[in-house]
Amino acid sequence: MAIDAATVRKVARLARIAEPEDRLEPLAKELSGILNWIEQLNEVDTDGVEPMTSAVATSLPMREDVVTEGGDPARVLANAPKTAGGFFVVPKVVE
Repeated sequence: MAIDAATVRKVARLARIAEPEDRLEPLAKELSGILNWIEQLNEVDTDGVEPMTSAVATSLPMREDVVTEGGDPARVLANAPKTAGGFFVVPKVVE
């Protein structure tokens, strides 16, 4: 898939990324190369290949799931910048 400078300009505008005009053509070539590489990966036959999460087969240590009292609230809140009534106080982020 070939990408031209006009497409790069449009995507940069949509992403609100300011790119100078002299960088559009090199970016178009670079992005085209990346997409060509992805197309090559799509040609690889992966039938029968098991998905993996790691290159090394290891198992995670398991711990017993035990209900606890939750520890000491004073110690938990000790490093909080601000607390009130045993809770963390955080600034409002949604209006």
